[in-house]
Amino acid sequence: MINIQDVHKQFTAQTGGSLFKRGSKRVVHAVQGVSLRAEDGRITGLLGANGAGKTTTLRMLGGLFPPDAGQITVDGLAVKEAPQKALARMGILGDAHGLYPRLSARENIIYFGRLQGMAPEAANARAEELARLLEMQAILDRRADGFSQGERMKTALARALVHDPANIVLDEPTNGLDVLATRALREALRWLRSPEGGGKCIVFSTHIMQEVEQLCDEVVVVSKGRSVAHGSVSGLLEQAGEARFEDAFVKLAFPEEVAA
Repeated sequence: MINIQDVHKQFTAQTGGSLFKRGSKRVVHAVQGVSLRAEDGRITGLLGANGAGKTTTLRMLGGLFPPDAGQITVDGLAVKEAPQKALARMGILGDAHGLYPRLSARENIIYFGRLQGMAPEAANARAEELARLLEMQAILDRRADGFSQGERMKTALARALVHDPANIVLDEPTNGLDVLATRALREALRWLRSPEGGGKCIVFSTHIMQEVEQLCDEVVVVSKGRSVAHGSVSGLLEQAGEARFEDAFVKLAFPEEVAA
């Protein structure tokens, strides 16, 4: 289970300036109160427009930097106080660009398994298992250099899952994927959520309405750095009084624009 409670994060950005004149500094409030409770055996979507604060929130969950305020726990472990133990409970897919191009898909997966403390034989067996799940047997022993975006995504996801984590975190995983790769990812996530797949707790961020409608048991709507609504797709439709989910999202995330 992943629990994010009222987290905040701000950054100082340099603006303007030139070769001869120093620019000014301004404070950017990237996250100003996001909360999310993701249960085991469920898929929870973090839905928001680009720049809403989704990636910053997930980077705090992944321990890349601490929140200025609020608390993040993974299976009861505070990320800030016990980052290594919390990270060991997660498989994180930030993007599919971090593969080692000279290594095969199998070698990429085994390498990360070894980093998680797995024996070589266990990591290799897990790579075989994940190759069957993600339908990547044909690329398992090919070098990652030259992989398509879909092949890179599958390899990166297998790498994140190699240690069989209880919690899976994905940041906009379908970006750049074609229809077939998107369908394959969707089916894999559904299986991982199921009892047969281990009843994983899955959190993913997206700005794509269709992904949320087809996958999510719970949705947290984020707007301008704040979580502004949460519930099931049907619950959010009822809350917004709309028949189409896109219309419901706009009304919940940007009420001032709807009113205007």
